[in-house]
Amino acid sequence: MGEPIDEALFDRLMAPLGPFGTTPVLAVGVSGGRDSMALALLADRWARARGGRVEALTVDHALRPESAAEAAQVGHWLAARGISHTILTWTAPKPANGLQAAARQARYDLLAQACRTRGILHLCLAHHREDQAETVALRQAGGSGAEGLAGMAPARALADVRLLRPLLPVSRADLGATCVAAGQTWIDDPSNLMQRYARGRLRTAAAPLAVDDLLGQARGAAVARTELEGAVAAAVASHVLLAPEGYAVVDVPPLLALPLPVALRLLAGVAAALGGQAYPPAPVATGRLLAAIPGLWDGEDRTAASLNLGGCQARRLAGGGGARRLLLLRQAGRMAPPVPLTSEGVRWDGRFQLVGSAPGEGWTLGALGTAMARRLLAAATPVDLGRVPRPVWPTLPAFWWREGLVAVPHLGWQVGPPNLLDEAMGQGGYRADSLPRLAFRPSLAVAPPPFLPVGGAMIDVMAVVSDARVII
Repeated sequence: MGEPIDEALFDRLMAPLGPFGTTPVLAVGVSGGRDSMALALLADRWARARGGRVEALTVDHALRPESAAEAAQVGHWLAARGISHTILTWTAPKPANGLQAAARQARYDLLAQACRTRGILHLCLAHHREDQAETVALRQAGGSGAEGLAGMAPARALADVRLLRPLLPVSRADLGATCVAAGQTWIDDPSNLMQRYARGRLRTAAAPLAVDDLLGQARGAAVARTELEGAVAAAVASHVLLAPEGYAVVDVPPLLALPLPVALRLLAGVAAALGGQAYPPAPVATGRLLAAIPGLWDGEDRTAASLNLGGCQARRLAGGGGARRLLLLRQAGRMAPPVPLTSEGVRWDGRFQLVGSAPGEGWTLGALGTAMARRLLAAATPVDLGRVPRPVWPTLPAFWWREGLVAVPHLGWQVGPPNLLDEAMGQGGYRADSLPRLAFRPSLAVAPPPFLPVGGAMIDVMAVVSDARVII
């Protein structure tokens, strides 16, 4: 039998996750289960005491016939307590394989996008003590390294969103007691106990988890992870340029001189950011790329696969003075398809976000592409040829009207004089010279806070690439 979490305890749980500002606004992911309902009640009380508020977000994966009604019921419960609530429905086609992983990723994507459109920085999730133990046990069974065995981090930086887990020290029983004390019922999600899912199998196994032992391991690994993240942040700030066009330049000699865990984590973080991924690639794959880097200068024969990592490609960048620098860019063949620009805050390819009002029907945001990049390169256009390395061009985001290319903001290119644009293109007052801005906002931060990836780099982009040529 658990004990209800009181206001003082929740204050202590939130304190190390700040700062939050004077009138904090929190988004809370609420499935309707015991854990998330308890978090919604606790977070609402915490925010109101500080003049703030909570926005509850429920993701309906549409995997069960009753899921829509359950999401609506959550809304009724929260409305009765004066808590704002929004249902986010996963409308994408459901994969035949890897359904749980796809559903989990869709949940994070929908929650993060909802936070961005509402201007909310802090997203709280209800993972608790037993969840942490299960995570460590699963990673242990999967042969995870020390970083993975640290379990879920209490705070994690996504693009424009801080993912917070204040309940990691709290037991499932205490969350149930919190709901009971508040007179709040909850929904039991049958998918949590489905035997085909690894976590579900773990929860219903005959032998109970050694929670204390697992959490003890996680605490030790978390200390090591914190030290590693600090070293990675320092190395990124010193040796990596992350350009707003969505590519990176890495100073190779310092990279190869780093301790192996730091070099691997740095490369994995950069690759995930440039590849639009929510999670870094596996250490084994990262190690293959790291081992292949010297061969780019030593003349060794490398396969194309050895230079790809997490949707990212590595190339030799030759600059002045014979400096060894690595160009990392998005892998052209793995970019997302174009997305319609019919709503604000649209994100494309997990990398770029629309800033400003959406142009509306007929407009899309997608890759410039190899064929169009060649045409622009061959044409006499006012493109800033020196700023962006040529291999990056096909990966740049471009505005399209119907099937026609209108603008490539990062190249400073637009189609013709604005007064010559087709009248239909200008519906709603949008022309090539009045389109919204694009911001490079990767799904995963290259390094943990307080490091900010753009603007704090060791190399000035104009100095590096103005006279650079890429060896293909």
